[in-house]
Amino acid sequence: MRPIGILVIINTLLFGLLYLLVEPLDPSILMAGGILTLLILASYMIIVKANMGDQYLFLIISLLSSLGVIMIYRLDPAFGSRQITWYAVGVVLYFLSYGLFRWVKNWDKYLYLYIGFGLLLFALTFILGTTIKGATNWIRIGGFTFQPAEIIKLSFVFFIAAYFTYPEKLKNIYYFLGVVYGHILFLVFQRDMGMAMLFYGIFMSVFYVFSKDKKLMLLNLAASLVIVVFGYFTMTHVQVRVEAWLNPWRDIAGRGYQITQSLFAIGTGGFFGTGLGMGRPDYIPEVHTDFIFSAICEEMGVFGGIAVVLLYFILIYRGFKITLTIPNTFRKILALGITLTYSYQTFIILGGVIKLIPLTGITLPFISYGGSALVSAFIAFGVLQALSKKSLEVEELLDFGK
Repeated sequence: MRPIGILVIINTLLFGLLYLLVEPLDPSILMAGGILTLLILASYMIIVKANMGDQYLFLIISLLSSLGVIMIYRLDPAFGSRQITWYAVGVVLYFLSYGLFRWVKNWDKYLYLYIGFGLLLFALTFILGTTIKGATNWIRIGGFTFQPAEIIKLSFVFFIAAYFTYPEKLKNIYYFLGVVYGHILFLVFQRDMGMAMLFYGIFMSVFYVFSKDKKLMLLNLAASLVIVVFGYFTMTHVQVRVEAWLNPWRDIAGRGYQITQSLFAIGTGGFFGTGLGMGRPDYIPEVHTDFIFSAICEEMGVFGGIAVVLLYFILIYRGFKITLTIPNTFRKILALGITLTYSYQTFIILGGVIKLIPLTGITLPFISYGGSALVSAFIAFGVLQALSKKSLEVEELLDFGK
């Protein structure tokens, strides 16, 4: 059976099961599942018929999104309906970003544009920002709220790729480091340490691969320690999260409540889970965003959680495979940066909910509830889809040459 057939079967079974479990029976659940599945089918057929490159990227992120929609719909149907809407918007932008990246030439020449775009959005966040869960990293316009850092992280990857393609544009590497740490310090001042950690991880990984200056590598590692210490001693919510990570049982009804409920939920699910709709993940605060993986483990079991992790591994594998087949430096770094962004983001949030590392406010890609995070992820993978098309064209030319 082809992967698209497996996806359709999974969606049919899970949405059908959810429909039967809700009392009274709610036909909107079946309608939502049908719309989502048809949208996935139509989009996949376009990718195949138009020969748009890697055919598995879209299927993997759509399966992850489907699992997210099902769990969100089970927790709150209103949120589930909104997530489907955001998925549809994300799919449209996926194809638009693919087409735009293929149409516009010389993306590696716009270094100063990427710098200005990122810093402008950071400035707007400081002017118009709203504080949510201790971090001033949201902008609210009317009834719409979005997180600028979700967009900036893609421009940040473009900036790094453009610099390592033409390093002479910034005269010397210290100008480059100044811009990088400018991005990270903006996030620190917004009290968003999770996103700062993500930006730093992307930068250091690309720097390690494409720079031969070991001295600067060590200096950057030392700078990261300074930022971490500064964040811990100046931000109360960071101290709370670190203390909750070290010993959540000390204040189980207060600071440790969220993480202990997450661990209880995962433990309650066991290997096979309590069954969809049969658990109590609503005991976990913010379960539809930060802790949706715990809800999946409770109701679908450890096996369900492992399946989700394996899907991310396959997605990351596809990203690295695309990266390795691209000869152009800019496109190679861009593909690597996008792949690293979502691999690190996945590790940071999964590590947080299982108490491997301190919890951050980062969402689980494609699964957690949230419009700006989902849409930005689809835009990023639309670019990666275009890069996979380029890599296939290169392979075809090499085969033809043989």
